[in-house]
Amino acid sequence: MPKISHSALRRQFRELLATPTCVETASVFDPMSARIAADLGFEVGILGGSVASLQVLAAPDFALITLSEFVEQATRIGRVAQLPFIADADHGYGNALNVMRTVEELERAGVAALTIEDTLLPAQFGRKSTDLISIEEGIGKVRAALEARVDPQLSIIARTNAGVLPTEAVIERTLAYQKAGADGICMVGVADFEHLEKIAENLTVPLMLVTYGNPKLHDAQRLASLGVRVVVAGHAAYFAAIKATYDSLRAQRQLTHSTSNLSATELTHTYTLPESYVAWAEEFMDVKE
Repeated sequence: MPKISHSALRRQFRELLATPTCVETASVFDPMSARIAADLGFEVGILGGSVASLQVLAAPDFALITLSEFVEQATRIGRVAQLPFIADADHGYGNALNVMRTVEELERAGVAALTIEDTLLPAQFGRKSTDLISIEEGIGKVRAALEARVDPQLSIIARTNAGVLPTEAVIERTLAYQKAGADGICMVGVADFEHLEKIAENLTVPLMLVTYGNPKLHDAQRLASLGVRVVVAGHAAYFAAIKATYDSLRAQRQLTHSTSNLSATELTHTYTLPESYVAWAEEFMDVKE
C-alpha cells in the first residue's frame, strides 16, 4: 500500500473540517490500531492523552506523561498512518514557549492536528485539577502554536472545558480563541444541544466535541448543523484491549475461570492505582475536588 504523506493527510483533515458532516474519531494508540482504523474506513483518528498515559505509564490521566514520551508514541503512529490523526496535546506541556516546542515535535511526528487546552495542568498546589488558565494566557498559547507550525496544513485546535464555567464565560473564551486564529474549537463538558447551541451561535470555525458517549448529543446530523465536524466518543478500543489482555492471561494461567467479571473500567482502576495518586495529591499538594 503506497504511503500517504503527512501533508496530504493534513489536507484530508482540513477537507473534513470544511464539509457539512460530523464524523466520529477512531481511538488509535499504536501503529496496529492506526492501520486497523484506516482499513475500516474511519475518516480520522485520535491519540488521547489519557490513553497514552495508560499505555506508557500505566498511570491515570494526571498529567504525568512527558512531551518526549507522548511524541514517541505519536511518531510510531505517524510512521504508518494512512488516515489523519489528532494528537491530544493536553496543555502543551507547559507555558506558551513549551507549546511551541510541542507543536514542533508533534508536527515532525506526523499528526494532522493537535488540541491545546486551557486547563491549568499539572494541578497546582491548593487548586482544583479542573481549574483553567486565564483567557489571556490561553490566547497566548494559541498564538504561539500558530507561530511554531511549519506546515500551514497542520490544524491547531483550541480546547476548553464547557462544563466548569458559566455559558457566558465559555462563549467569551471560545470567541477569543477563534479571534486568535485557532483552526477549530474543541470542547469537553457540553451538556446537551441547548448548551451547544448557545455556545456555537457566534462561532464560525469548525467544532470538535469530546462527548464520552453523552446520549444527549447523539444526533450526528444535528451536531453537523451546529458546526461540529469531529466527535470523540471515547477510547473504547483501548479499554477493550485491556480487558482482552487480562482475560487471555487468566486463561493462560489456567485459573478457575478463563474470564472474570471485572469490566475494562474496573481493570483500569485496579491497575493504575488512582487512589494512591489522589492521596499523594492531597498530602503533598493540597489538591481537593
